[in-house]
Amino acid sequence: MTDPASYRPAPGTIPTQPGVYRFRDPHGRVVYVGKAKSLRARLANYFQDPAQLHPRTRAMVTTASSVEWTVVRNEVEALILEHTWIKQYDPRFNVVFRDDKSYPYLAVTMNERFPRMQVMRGERKKGVRYFGPYAKAWAIRETVDTLLTALPVRTCAPGVFRKAERQGRPCLLGYIDKCAAPCVGRISPEDHKALAERACQVLAGDAKSLVRDLTASMQAAAEREDFEAAARARDRLRALDSVMARNAIVLDAGVDADIFSLDDDELEAAAHVFHVRDGRIAGERGWVVDKPEPLGPAGMVVRLLEEAYGAADAEEIPPEVLVPHLPDDSAILTEWLSGLRGARVTMRVPARGKKAELAQTGHGNARQVLEQHRLKRASDLTTRSAALQELQEALGLAEAPLRIECYDISHTQGTNQVGSMVVFEDAIARKPEYRQFSIADAVDDTAAMHEVLSRRFRRYLEESQLPPEERETARFAYPPQLVVVDGGLPQVNAARRTLDEVGVPDIAVVGLAKRLEEVWIPGDDFPVILPRGSEALYLLQRVRDEAHRFAIKHHRAKRTKAMKVSQLDEVPGVGPGRAKALLTHFGSLARLKEASIEQIALVPGVGTGTARTVYQALRGEAGMLDA
Repeated sequence: MTDPASYRPAPGTIPTQPGVYRFRDPHGRVVYVGKAKSLRARLANYFQDPAQLHPRTRAMVTTASSVEWTVVRNEVEALILEHTWIKQYDPRFNVVFRDDKSYPYLAVTMNERFPRMQVMRGERKKGVRYFGPYAKAWAIRETVDTLLTALPVRTCAPGVFRKAERQGRPCLLGYIDKCAAPCVGRISPEDHKALAERACQVLAGDAKSLVRDLTASMQAAAEREDFEAAARARDRLRALDSVMARNAIVLDAGVDADIFSLDDDELEAAAHVFHVRDGRIAGERGWVVDKPEPLGPAGMVVRLLEEAYGAADAEEIPPEVLVPHLPDDSAILTEWLSGLRGARVTMRVPARGKKAELAQTGHGNARQVLEQHRLKRASDLTTRSAALQELQEALGLAEAPLRIECYDISHTQGTNQVGSMVVFEDAIARKPEYRQFSIADAVDDTAAMHEVLSRRFRRYLEESQLPPEERETARFAYPPQLVVVDGGLPQVNAARRTLDEVGVPDIAVVGLAKRLEEVWIPGDDFPVILPRGSEALYLLQRVRDEAHRFAIKHHRAKRTKAMKVSQLDEVPGVGPGRAKALLTHFGSLARLKEASIEQIALVPGVGTGTARTVYQALRGEAGMLDA
């Protein structure tokens, strides 16, 4: 625990301009990021008598060991920089909203030559148009299935598309007119992209032009007595009406708004938003969050809007944002949103009417999410705390192991060896912190583990000397309180010797043997036997199994890569780029061996000379294998 007075800057050295500040712990890790209209006035609040501070603020300033700041020109820049740093550093004392589930979106990949409609989750990709989010993936699939009757956009995976392209015949959807079949040239790339654009218009709520065109087409076909064409146009109109009817009309036509709701208490909060486009609910989304910093409802709204719109495209921001509480700096937020959208954005609290009713419905959804989160959190937090406390007592550690690292080695008879490092913080997996190590073949497991641990902790000693701003982006700058290796006494003793050789003797090491799940401590002749039902043993098993899974995953990838490209690597003039192009075009090495020189030469980037070299090299190898 640090005394805040030990790192308090002299008041005269702190500027009075707007800016963003960062508190760092003794290891240089950022633990809190904040913004201020006046840096001097804001930072003075943190260095008053600790007894007068909020308990969570007091915990933050006693965890930190230094503070630094960056001056900006205005409050809007401070808001943007604060959001950027919170995303970059993930500080433990900042409120960070996270999705209460992974919401699915309906995405149209407009960045491809032949755009594709599909269900997508997770991080957004550049050039892809997203619609939703939707509460259920099956709702998206029903919408797509109906929409394809009117707008037969491609939905198949790249492998299916390439197979149809090679065979010269479309898949089932192409035969039943639910795909325009660009794979076999039934539609040009330009026309298919225009078809995808119309689908995006419909999904965004603008179907008027398409309805008008289909109605005119149906009437024209009926007048010339082409009743089959008229029936097809009629079916497409019905499908279009069905798609539009799936989104309930809740506000007047033409209204675009996002309606946010919030339910919170002293320790946690949940939020919900309805995305309304053209008066219809186009999607909804929810978040849950723990509150490590003392924020009221207005402050929570600021964090919520930063999370909702921080990475949004201009077309995703509506002209009207409705919130449950108006923040003190609402003018700054409005200016920021207007800049992102490129047009004016208004923010207000709905007081009455349909918008207020919809906000109340969203509040009910947020309350239900928060209640479920409380039950899960209470159980989860108690379990994790018990596991760490049991580990501390069983292993005789000075403090609970808040950061645990586990290492494993994977190989196939000494080939394609990889080492894995997984990280658990507060008994939760921190996947961005995972690392993998390539190891030379024909090295036994003990020597391989020695190499992995040596590389990891030598890097730690090097990077711990870096300035704080460089340490943030370093890969091995933070030490664990506990290192876990897979194995018994010989393995754990070897790991202990490695850490002592490197120069980190204060880091605890244990081994977990698979046979009876005994916990071995270096130098002890007898293992520690944790009760079978203990949370500590369960945590160690999860850590060990995760390291094993991660190691196997990358060993298989390395092995597969070696098997796929080994023959092509030996062909003169064929580097990684050409090898990838050849395998992508033909689908497998076996098909490439069957291809003629003329067929190989059709691959982009492969000329006739290289095609002849590839043909002769692969045929020569095939002949030797047959012999």
